Amino acid sequence: MKRIVFFFGGRSTEHTVSLQSAHGVLTHLDTGRYTPLMVGITREGRWLYYTGPVEDIPSGRWQEHCCAPCTLSLNPEVRQLLLLDRTGACLPFDAAFPLLHGKNGEDGTLQGLLELAGVPIIGCGALSSALCMDKDRAHKLAALAGASVPPSRLFRRGAPLEQIAAGAAELGLPLFVKPVRAGSSFGVTRVTAMEQLPQAVQSAFANDRELLLERAVPGFELGCAVLGSGELTVGVPDEIALSQGFFDFEEKYTLKTCAIHCPARVSPETARRAAELAKQVYRALDCKGFARVDFFLTPEGELVFNEVNTIPGFTPHSRYPSMMQGIGLDYSALITRIIQTEVVA
Repeated sequence: MKRIVFFFGGRSTEHTVSLQSAHGVLTHLDTGRYTPLMVGITREGRWLYYTGPVEDIPSGRWQEHCCAPCTLSLNPEVRQLLLLDRTGACLPFDAAFPLLHGKNGEDGTLQGLLELAGVPIIGCGALSSALCMDKDRAHKLAALAGASVPPSRLFRRGAPLEQIAAGAAELGLPLFVKPVRAGSSFGVTRVTAMEQLPQAVQSAFANDRELLLERAVPGFELGCAVLGSGELTVGVPDEIALSQGFFDFEEKYTLKTCAIHCPARVSPETARRAAELAKQVYRALDCKGFARVDFFLTPEGELVFNEVNTIPGFTPHSRYPSMMQGIGLDYSALITRIIQTEVVA
């Protein structure tokens, strides 16, 4: 039986979402094939080996149970978790499944450490994770792969506001001001008047050293769930229907003013085009295992690349599993398929 280390929690602002994803996956894991080793990462960045009930993970009560500090052996010949307690135990394992969202988990940092230690990663590796978190570089590579991308301008911290304002004037309003590397739309502002720009710039730079001005794309967001490393499977696309604003962190997890339609209300031909373009982008950004590729669909029917989420939300009701459910792949079977892209049972 293969032993899989599941990482959850983390230092990012998406800590709570990660706990919910981990609870879903661990609850539906095929324990006849895989033995889970659970490593929770606190908001402060401490690694704790957790042996308590899975039910206590989403509430955060997991830290109240007996947890041993732990770390990763960097000897690629052994693949072990090292317990930093009085036992000094070494726990062998076969692969790692990061279920961390946002910075310090989805951005290639943890994946780089795992690759250094010679650990097979279930999901995207260090390069693709870093590229997909970087909105500017991801767009450049997607464009080279044949995808349309929104017109944009890149600025680094310290750029004069007058220079950024000139870039905004060139793009035209409305536009988005985004930190280049941040998850779940943190630090993103939709600017409809130039007087909003200074605050938007400040918010973006509070989250990253670079910001992106990006022309707003008319239409709605269309998501594609992609599965695999060699032959790729794409779920039914979903659609984000917004009544106001944009799909920010609050909307993603409360759906106060928007609705998600799965399957999307698009023609079969549009769904096919989206699936094929999603595969192109997925490969161009060196993704493997699983990822969600998001586009905008304009009123003219053009697909415009938005972003790739290399560790999308993964509760049973999250967008990625729902899209795969649309092609007959239920949640438990999906988890097994994802693990099998890296680990042979």
